[in-house]
Amino acid sequence: MNDNKLKIGKFEFSSRLIIGTGKYANFDIMKKAHEASGAEVVTVAIRRVNFDNPDENLLNHIDKNKMTILPNTAGCYTAEEAIRTARLARELGLPDWIKLEVIGDQKTLMPDNEETLKAAKILVKEGFTILPYTNDDMVYAKKFEEAGAAAVMPLGAPIGSGQGILNPNSIKIILENAKVPVIVDAGVGTASDAAIAMELGADGVLLNTGVALAKDPVRMAKAMKLAVESGRDAFLAGRMPKKLYASASSPAEGTIK
Repeated sequence: MNDNKLKIGKFEFSSRLIIGTGKYANFDIMKKAHEASGAEVVTVAIRRVNFDNPDENLLNHIDKNKMTILPNTAGCYTAEEAIRTARLARELGLPDWIKLEVIGDQKTLMPDNEETLKAAKILVKEGFTILPYTNDDMVYAKKFEEAGAAAVMPLGAPIGSGQGILNPNSIKIILENAKVPVIVDAGVGTASDAAIAMELGADGVLLNTGVALAKDPVRMAKAMKLAVESGRDAFLAGRMPKKLYASASSPAEGTIK
C-alpha cells in the first residue's frame, strides 16, 4: 500500500480526480471549476462536440497545458458506434486513450457490458488505452481486465443521479480482485460521496454532474478535490475497527506518562 501517482497505462497523474465537461451553464464557469478541482484529466464526449462552430467547441475552452483530455464514447449504444467514435478521437489528434461507454438502456443509462467488452477487445488490439465504464459487477470487471483494459470504472450509482455510492460492498469486491486501477464513475453528488469512494480504496473518482449542477460549481469543484485527497489519506491511514460498545478515549491504564 503506497501513495504513488495515479498510473493508467502509459499515463501518470498527481491528482486522482477526473472531471467532466457537460451541463455547465457556460464555458467560463466550466473553466473555473476545472481549475478549482485540481484535476489533471478532463473527459470529453466526442459525439457531443460542436466542430462546426469554434466558439461552441468545448475543446477550445480546455487548458491543454494543464489538463489531459480523456475522450469518451458517451451517447453510443453499440460496440460499432463506440469503436467509430474512438477512432474519430484519434484522427482529431487527441490522446490515444478512451473512456469506453456503451449504454444499454436509454432511460436508466445503465451500461451494456457485453457490447462494451466487444468494443474493448477491438480497440485494445488497435493500440488504445481502454478505461471501460461498467456496472458494479466483479465478473465483468475481471473480463475487462483480461481483455487488456488499463483500468475499470464501476458506477457508484446511475449516471447523473447524485445518489452517491449505493454499492460499497460490490465496489470492495471489485477492488479486492482487480490488478488494474479502479476508478469509481457516476453517481457522485457531493464531497462525502467522493470521500467514501476513496476510503473504500478506489484509485480515483470520475465525476461531472455533481459539480456542474451544484449551486456553486466552482466551490463544489474545490470540495471534490479536497474530498478525494482526504479520502485517499484516510484509506492509507487505516481506520480504527468498529465496535459495538463504547470505549473510553482516555483509559486509566496504558496511557503515556
